[in-house]
Amino acid sequence: SFAGAAMDRSVLDAQVRASVNQKLEESGEKERLKEMLRRQLIERGWRDELKEYCKEVIKSKGLEQVSVEDLVSEITPRAKATVPDDIKAELLERIRKFLAAGP
Repeated sequence: SFAGAAMDRSVLDAQVRASVNQKLEESGEKERLKEMLRRQLIERGWRDELKEYCKEVIKSKGLEQVSVEDLVSEITPRAKATVPDDIKAELLERIRKFLAAGP
């Protein structure tokens, strides 16, 4: 069935992601990639822009009205959407090269 095939695919995708994540972690590559990403986002001003957005959200809702969870759910979509495409592409390329390099 189509629904069964789609579910099998999402399970497979989750297994592949888990396997890739495990390889990245065990090799130390995940930490290197996170550091590269952090550095590039800071250099581009992404982090500062997000800080400003957080301040705006807190101002508009009122400090007492905003929980950490509220803030996270409010800024996460914007944070993901505003990562520059070339940084995403470079990250994917580095992961591809890492996986192609072998076991």
